[in-house]
Amino acid sequence: MNIIFQDNGNHLDDWLNALKKTLPQANVRVWQEGDTAPADYAIVWKPPVAMLREQVGLKAIFSRGAGVDGILQLAANLPQGVPVVRLSDAGMGIQMAEYVTHAVLRYFRQFDSYQTLARTADWRFLRPNMRAAFSIGVLGLGVLGQRVIQALQHFDFTVNGWSRSPKDLPGVSCFSGRENLAAFMQASKVLVCILPLTEETKGLLNRENLSHLPQSAYLINVGRGGHLVEADLLPLIQQGRIAGATLDVFSEEPLPALHPFWQEPRITLTPHIAAMTMIEESVVQIAAKMQALEQGMPITGVVNFSRGY
Repeated sequence: MNIIFQDNGNHLDDWLNALKKTLPQANVRVWQEGDTAPADYAIVWKPPVAMLREQVGLKAIFSRGAGVDGILQLAANLPQGVPVVRLSDAGMGIQMAEYVTHAVLRYFRQFDSYQTLARTADWRFLRPNMRAAFSIGVLGLGVLGQRVIQALQHFDFTVNGWSRSPKDLPGVSCFSGRENLAAFMQASKVLVCILPLTEETKGLLNRENLSHLPQSAYLINVGRGGHLVEADLLPLIQQGRIAGATLDVFSEEPLPALHPFWQEPRITLTPHIAAMTMIEESVVQIAAKMQALEQGMPITGVVNFSRGY
């Protein structure tokens, strides 16, 4: 089994050691510019066009993360008929649940406001939020979205969910389709975006849609930076229409030092760390799927190109 691996500067030795340990029989090589030698499988993250365009014998292309938009944007240059396979959780679900739950509780218990008061030694009690009026809306009901919902339900929050196609989840008021997006937004005091980035979801968090949220709502984006129209969010926060935002992903990463988000105290920023790829768990999953394909067996996580996930 020949595997080409894309080095994008992140933990190369850890990935190679894990692959050697899990697939000792495989020949794994790090792809270099000009390498057109045959391979059975490719493991990539936002690969350069040249890496996959010349490959004619690939059986599958594996993403090193749950997102595949960095691969699908090369659609015209991908080998025809070769499946693209995304990671299914691989340790990321619990991390997403931790991140989102922390952000929700920070707003619900008003720790952000108490932190502001503490800077000026202002000893003051704030009227507590009522749980019944603090509903959470989760955009995206895939594996990660459902794991986030389970964590939020543990704290007895009312949870709404929105997805492209209808879903039925225990204890969740499910909405689907663009025709029900406004109603979903209106019912969600806190909006959590964990959608895949597709042509349909790009720019979904724009002024029009965000304006359907209740007054003084909150936004948490752990999906992709391309979901948010950044220029639309800032005035909504400055006007008090949206009370605060926690953002982990951005249109340009790293976020430029002069970006106005850095100067807005009601926006909490983190550097795309809501769910870090767990290398050993990911390699075990990828290896199991490769072995299944070698035996002619079906696998999960194969991307539907028309849907984008």
